Amino acid sequence: MNIRKMGIVFIALILSTLMHSTTVQAELLDRIVAIVEDDVVLDRELTLEANSIVKKLEANNVMIPPPFILRKQVLERIIIGKLQRQMAERSGIRVSNEMLRNSVADIASRNNLTVDEFRKELEGQGINFQAFEENIRNEIVINQLRAREIGTRIKVTDREVSHFLETQGELSEEKVQYHLGHILISIPEAASSSIIQKAKEKANKVVDDLRNGADFKQTAIAVSDGGDALNGGDLGWREIGAVPTLFVNNVSKMNPGDIAELIRSPSGFHIIKMLELKGVDKHIVTKTRARHILIKTNELIDDAEAKKKLQSLKDRIIDGDDFATLARSNSDDKGSALNGGDLGWVGPGDLVSPFENAMNNLAINEISDPVQTQFGWHIIQVLEREDKDNSIEHKKNRVREEIRKRKIEEETELWLRRLRDEAFVDINLDRM
Repeated sequence: MNIRKMGIVFIALILSTLMHSTTVQAELLDRIVAIVEDDVVLDRELTLEANSIVKKLEANNVMIPPPFILRKQVLERIIIGKLQRQMAERSGIRVSNEMLRNSVADIASRNNLTVDEFRKELEGQGINFQAFEENIRNEIVINQLRAREIGTRIKVTDREVSHFLETQGELSEEKVQYHLGHILISIPEAASSSIIQKAKEKANKVVDDLRNGADFKQTAIAVSDGGDALNGGDLGWREIGAVPTLFVNNVSKMNPGDIAELIRSPSGFHIIKMLELKGVDKHIVTKTRARHILIKTNELIDDAEAKKKLQSLKDRIIDGDDFATLARSNSDDKGSALNGGDLGWVGPGDLVSPFENAMNNLAINEISDPVQTQFGWHIIQVLEREDKDNSIEHKKNRVREEIRKRKIEEETELWLRRLRDEAFVDINLDRM
C-alpha cells in the first residue's frame, strides 16, 4: 500500500471514529421519557411513532388531537407493547427467522407481489424494510403470547350459541325461518305410570316409522292429538322467537328432514320434524367415509420398514384379503382398529393435512400407497363420498367464533390493564 493510500485510510478511520463518537453522544443525550420495568422509552422512539400515527390519521381525514395528548396516548401504547414483549421473552416465546420469512412472504403474496417486489414497494413509500420486518416479528410474538395467556382460557358453550341464536338471530340481516311439523301423543292429567309408558312406546314407534320413510302429514292426521293434526301437523314458517320454547334447543340443531328425539311436556310426548329451512346460506361440504391401517415407527420399526409392511398389506388386500380383518390385527390405531380401521364420516379439516390430501385424491374403494403423517405411516381406503348440507353447523360455527372474538376482546382489555397496573413504569413526559 503506498503512502497516499495509507493517508486516505487513516483519514477514513479518524472520520469513522468521530462519527461513531458523535452518534454515541447523541444517543446518550436522547432523553428518556419512560422507564418500563427493565427497558426504557426514548424521546426519539416516541417522536417517530407519534409522527407515524399522525400520517395515518391525516390519510384517513381524522382530526389530530393536541400534541401532548397524542404523545401521551402513543407513549401508553409503546409501554403496553414493551410489557408484552418482555413477558413473551420471559416465557421463552421466540420467532425464528424462517417463521418471519414465511409471514412476510405470505403478506407479499396476499398483495400479489414477490418478496423483492414487496420490499421495493415499501421502500418506495419511505418504509424501511428491516423496520417493517421487526414490526411483524413483534406482532407474531404478541399474538402468540395472547393466544397462550388468553385464548386457551376462552370457552364457548353450546348453550351460549343457542342463546345467541334465540335472542339475536342470524349474523346476517336475513332471519332464519323454520318450517316445522308437529305430532303430539297426549297424556291425560294424573296419568298412571303404565299409561305414560304406553304413550311413550307409541310415540317411539311413530318416530321409528317416520325415520323409516312414513309420510309425516298422513301420520299426523292419523295419530296426533295436537290442534294442528288436521293440517298434517304443519306449524308453518316461524322465526326462532316464534318457535315454542319447548322446541327451541332441538330446532336450532336440526337440518331439513331431521326428526328430533321425543320431547316430554305435561301435555304428553311431542315429535317435531324440520320440513324446510330458509334464510340460511347453503354451505355444502364433501364428507368422506374412509378406513385406514396405521403403522407407527419406533426403535424396532423405522420408516422404511413401516412402508414395506404397509405395502405388503396393500398387496394382500388387492389379492383378496379383507381390509377390516387386516386392520384389526395390524393397525396401531387401536380406536379405529376395533372397527376394521373405519374412521366414519369425516369432513374438511377433521384430519391432518397429509392424510386428508391423500384421501381426497382417492377414488371410491381405491387404496393409497403408504402415506406419512405425524402419527406414523398409513394406507387409506375411501368407502363412500357425498356432498352434505352443512349449513346449520356452519352457522353455529360462525356464531361460536363471533362469541369467542367478543370474549377475547373483553378478556384482552382486562389482561392488558392488569399487566400495566402490576408493572413498574416511571413516566417523564413534559407537556408541550
